[in-house]
Amino acid sequence: MPEEKASQARGGYFGPYGGRFVPETLMSALAQLEREYRAAMADEGFRAEFERCLREIAGRPSELYFARRLTEHVGGARIYLKREDMNHTGAHKINNTLGQALLALRMGKERVIAETGAGQHGVATAMAAAVFGLRCEVYMGTEDIRRQALNVFRMELMGARVVPVESGQRTLKDACNEALRDWMASVEHTHYIIGSVVGPAPYPEMVREFQSCIGREARRQMLEAEGRLPDLIVACVGGGSNAAGIFAPMIADEQVRMVGVEAGGRSMKLGDHAASLVAGEPGVLHGSLSYVLQDDEGQTAPVHSVSAGLDYPGVGPEHAYWKDIGRVTYTTCTDEQAIDALCLLARTEGIIPALESAHAVREAVRLAAEMEPDQIVLINLSGRGDKDCNEIAEILKRRETKES
Repeated sequence: MPEEKASQARGGYFGPYGGRFVPETLMSALAQLEREYRAAMADEGFRAEFERCLREIAGRPSELYFARRLTEHVGGARIYLKREDMNHTGAHKINNTLGQALLALRMGKERVIAETGAGQHGVATAMAAAVFGLRCEVYMGTEDIRRQALNVFRMELMGARVVPVESGQRTLKDACNEALRDWMASVEHTHYIIGSVVGPAPYPEMVREFQSCIGREARRQMLEAEGRLPDLIVACVGGGSNAAGIFAPMIADEQVRMVGVEAGGRSMKLGDHAASLVAGEPGVLHGSLSYVLQDDEGQTAPVHSVSAGLDYPGVGPEHAYWKDIGRVTYTTCTDEQAIDALCLLARTEGIIPALESAHAVREAVRLAAEMEPDQIVLINLSGRGDKDCNEIAEILKRRETKES
């Protein structure tokens, strides 16, 4: 498979997807960002500083972990976990925020803003802002603030201001809307640290590049541990940054099957899920063309997921391209299946994954059971579940009450 399938987007597009659909007021800021990003990627000093931050702040490389008891439970392929949950701040999000914070300094910006759903990107942005002395504001829907109170406290403790968003469903899409409005009014001194491979060019490519440390490490670690690459890689997909980060460095390895798992929510009825690639249609959302969940009139549809980080009605344009060319298969996992998978990993390996990551665990376990014992499955465990424990406890309590 040609290497360009995971390289520089051509004119801001991955095939027909991507682009820069934003108000005129943001065009100069995006042009500046693209210039500085290209220059930074060609600057050995910048790359060395980014690598230093990944080591000394994020704690990379993250561990490759053989899930022995989960493998025995499944009775099929050997299951490995890429332990992004062990990063500082608890998820893969820190890889991107460190890179973008360094770019903000390079551009002379003194303030950063972000959107967040599950709170992990917000926490990682707040951390990067504290490390580099930047002012920070994080937009977060009030429904997500309710679900992720621990992460709200962590952001505020590190000096960030959490801005509640009451519009719409009060979740991730609405936080993105408000962050974009802020940026339009403050571009001269503010950089918007988008948390996923979404948004106008160059964000989808840039965020994927900063997250590709996951896949580069996993590639090297798998060769050291098994002498070959995995037969299957599974990752959850909301906007898609953790999945792009592990898929991209091995996208040209045709023998490696790749599966992205979207939020199947309560059902596949519109409004009950967040499966943009499985059930959406091409459309423009937050500055780029990709698959979007829409109603009959073309309006962005409401979404639902038990995981605050997956309930987004769009997806990164590179994922849309990979779907169309058949390189990556995309499927869904329901709320109930994700909760069951979370409990299974906790009881077999003593690891509590984020609800987002539990979607990948469920599909990987299902597929591994159908595979041969000499085959290998790699799960990108994108985050840890501390943030979800209160929500999970309530869900399990309701489930017990219903069953009794």
